[in-house]
Amino acid sequence: MIKKTEAIVLKNSSYAEADLIVTFFTKEFGLIKLFAKSPKKIKSRFGSSLEPLTYSNIAFFGKENTPLPRLIQSDIIKNFQSLREDFSYFLKVNELLELCIHLLPEKVPNEEIFNLLLFTLLRLEEMCDQNICSLFYKIKFLDIFGSLPNINNCGKCGNKIIENGKNQNFSVLDGSIMCNDCAANIKDQMVEIGSSTLKFFRSILRWNHTTIKRAKVHKNLIIELTNLINLHINQVFGAKIISYK
Repeated sequence: MIKKTEAIVLKNSSYAEADLIVTFFTKEFGLIKLFAKSPKKIKSRFGSSLEPLTYSNIAFFGKENTPLPRLIQSDIIKNFQSLREDFSYFLKVNELLELCIHLLPEKVPNEEIFNLLLFTLLRLEEMCDQNICSLFYKIKFLDIFGSLPNINNCGKCGNKIIENGKNQNFSVLDGSIMCNDCAANIKDQMVEIGSSTLKFFRSILRWNHTTIKRAKVHKNLIIELTNLINLHINQVFGAKIISYK
């Protein structure tokens, strides 16, 4: 049975002399791996459509439980070549792709994250601030996944954290903010997070892709929150997300 869908190439790897195994994030079928026969021998748009970041309409076939269905068509919608050619942007984008590869289950549709990735790539192509785009993506990704850090109530006693303009304690191990009393006995596990960074965190949760284009945020807030989010991802999912500054 032939299936068709929109897809973004996350990565490809060589198989035999001229074949490829391509990892796609698709709109209808989620994360899938497809076998592409001899694209290295074909000097056409088919071969170029299998480069990472390429957004295409694809078609593939295989029985329901086939571990590696065969790719039979790939028509480029947008290649995002400018992002591949700009090294600093590509490093940031690679973090976003790695999140999908490591955290998304195979063959489980997630149109919300698919759209999040696509629109983030579009904003990056417009040369929006790469650090803000990357941070926005990670926070929204965690929000959709239901795995955001808890910044409202103490992760031990459950009491609401009262904002007093001072730095707060955050336990990376628990993925939660901590009140002073609960944090006192586990200071070695705590990371300090500034009150301004917490306000920025809450505000970014209300953002959309239009907000990114006009956002003006102090560099230190972006760095502090990015480091916190990366630590949280590493702890909760065991996926190493490297922050390039």
